[in-house]
Amino acid sequence: MKHLNIWVKGKVQGVFFRKSAQEMAYSLQISGFVQNEKDGSVYIEAEGMDEDLDEFIEWCNEGPDKAEVTEVKVSKGAFRNFEDFEINYR
Repeated sequence: MKHLNIWVKGKVQGVFFRKSAQEMAYSLQISGFVQNEKDGSVYIEAEGMDEDLDEFIEWCNEGPDKAEVTEVKVSKGAFRNFEDFEINYR
């Protein structure tokens, strides 16, 4: 199990990116959260098995149908043992 911090840039707000990310995370048994950022990007913290996280990152590079992803940055973080995958609204 590992923890990743993921930043997704492009046309990723207003296209159901967060809800789609949550659904993909559930299907891959990934825990964590997703939230919109003020700069128009999406920020995700995700925890799971290596191969599941790899598939999730691959999905993040595409996103849902109406998204136009231009950049995905990933860094490792400290494991936080999330119990669910939530959408944070701020």
